Amino acid sequence: MSITIRQATINDMASVLEIVNYEILNTTAIWDYDVRTLEQQQAIFIEKQEKNFPFIVAEKDNKIVGFGTYGTFRFKIGYRFTVEHSVYVDKNFHSNGIGKLMLEELILLAQKQKLHTMIGVIDSENKGSIVFHEKLGFKNAGHIKETGFKFDRWLDSIFMQLILE
Repeated sequence: MSITIRQATINDMASVLEIVNYEILNTTAIWDYDVRTLEQQQAIFIEKQEKNFPFIVAEKDNKIVGFGTYGTFRFKIGYRFTVEHSVYVDKNFHSNGIGKLMLEELILLAQKQKLHTMIGVIDSENKGSIVFHEKLGFKNAGHIKETGFKFDRWLDSIFMQLILE
């Protein structure tokens, strides 16, 4: 399977939106309730660009099959060297190494930006994502109970951390 990882463009946001909205409606990977509009997704993309954060896509045969980005972890100045990342793969392309390629690229980009720590916040029920992060060197840095509510139940957050230096 030949996958290209590249910087996203505004024109990619319609394809990204399909992936995001599937996750919103069907999983606890994103704790939003309402689907996003194209305008909302484009605004997220533009904000990432303005803040010098990457937004990458994985492409196979001219189709966007995944995306990844990172951004501000917390808003106080002391957190400026820590970012929180997101990586999502189209449901039809799971288990093909696409997520690994994207997260490895995000790690390299964060290192080039001289960032210190990358955080992934994962639903505690998402064992696959936890194992995926462990394989890339992330360590479990905390389990916070009942931090989210979706699909009529409380959800716990697992914080996975990678020291980049």
